[in-house]
Amino acid sequence: MGILHKHSSTLPLALIIVLFSSSLMAEESQKNTWNNVVLGYDKPVTEPLLGDMWGIRSDLKEHGFTFRLAYLTESGYNISGGYDHNKHYAFVDDTALTFTQNLEMYTGIPDAKIDGNIVNRNHDDDLTSERLIDTRISRNDQAQEAYSGGQSITRLGWLTFSRSFLDRKLNWRIGLMNKNQDFDQIVNCDFQLISLCGGKSAKSGLWYNWNVHSWGTAFQYKVTPEVTFKTGILEYNPTANQRSHAWSWSTQGSKGFLLPVEVLWRTTKINGLPGAYNLGVLFTNGERNDLYDGRSQQSGVNDPQGYKTHDHTWYLYTSVNQQLTTVDGNANRGLSVSNSFALADQRTMYFKYVNSSAIRYRGVLASRPDDMLAFGVTLIEPSEHFKRRQNEINRINGITDVNDPSWAPVPERSLTYSLYYRIQATPWLAIQPELQYWYRPSGLTETQDAIVGALKTTISF
Repeated sequence: MGILHKHSSTLPLALIIVLFSSSLMAEESQKNTWNNVVLGYDKPVTEPLLGDMWGIRSDLKEHGFTFRLAYLTESGYNISGGYDHNKHYAFVDDTALTFTQNLEMYTGIPDAKIDGNIVNRNHDDDLTSERLIDTRISRNDQAQEAYSGGQSITRLGWLTFSRSFLDRKLNWRIGLMNKNQDFDQIVNCDFQLISLCGGKSAKSGLWYNWNVHSWGTAFQYKVTPEVTFKTGILEYNPTANQRSHAWSWSTQGSKGFLLPVEVLWRTTKINGLPGAYNLGVLFTNGERNDLYDGRSQQSGVNDPQGYKTHDHTWYLYTSVNQQLTTVDGNANRGLSVSNSFALADQRTMYFKYVNSSAIRYRGVLASRPDDMLAFGVTLIEPSEHFKRRQNEINRINGITDVNDPSWAPVPERSLTYSLYYRIQATPWLAIQPELQYWYRPSGLTETQDAIVGALKTTISF
């Protein structure tokens, strides 16, 4: 696998594909309505497993209440390599209720509604920490994105009120929020490998994907029908993902605020096919420890002045997701590419930059137009501050043997690859086998490259 070492000098996969995409695109005269199914998103489930639920779903909809109940499983098996070569089959699952109550029909307030999300995650069985990585260092990727971080738990993902102003150009949201409601939404979480799941803003560790909430308010303003400006103020709470916060309305544990600013361009100007592009930056005034200067959090570098802290941190993220082709004029089939990139304040974050690229093809087979084939790769460059700290710990402690339990691992650049084929077996059941390749798990040259077999299933009730 020595060829993998050459990737550090190549352009991102999606950029290469975009440069040569002209030969793949449909005729310029073709125009399609904007939709995102070829970009990796699922079509709305119009035929769930329980159908109309004996009339309950229709009755609720007449009163403005709509919901989706879905069950997700993610399995992983270490085929070869990794830190621990003992074979293990790991399983986690996730049940999510997402709902909306339309208030406009009762109040006349434009787009007034309440949105909510409740998630139950179970089976604390994480292949990444149990087999793939040296547990003396933090993970930089995850084989099962639905793993709940060491706890089976039911939590409130969000509960918010929103409405529109200025002829629906301005949308305002407030409440117990999750960043996925308003920010960094253009790359879907279709891969089971977490680095290819969604955009890169959650990689900051300042806020969380999916099922973790914090207080906040957000604004979206349509500058044009295609361009939207987004901003807001959210609570920065490093304890928001802990069990005690699962249903909490308290701000206990808050360290400051988050200020996101994002511009979204959603267009069909490129060959008449849908594409989405965003650029965002996230600031916080919350105090964070420097990863090198001052006393190490892992002990070993001892500074009598204590930790060096920073009273502000920044994080930049950007993504592109563009459909390139159709099949026989069918805009729901074809090829798309995506790329998401983040640049971090490496004084306080464990990586310098991360880049994920993916290609997707929906409807490879005419007989299976809703199936999806996808391949993605993620490159992670670790923080120089963190690497210096790890080297300093080893120098002070006089440790040179990587097998010494006190050795502080020093990460290098890492790559993770993922290939999946999603079978849309029925309108309500998707079965997705996935193959992952981990080059330098958690960035450690001392850990053998790993191959993981994975299986993801989704049932919509």
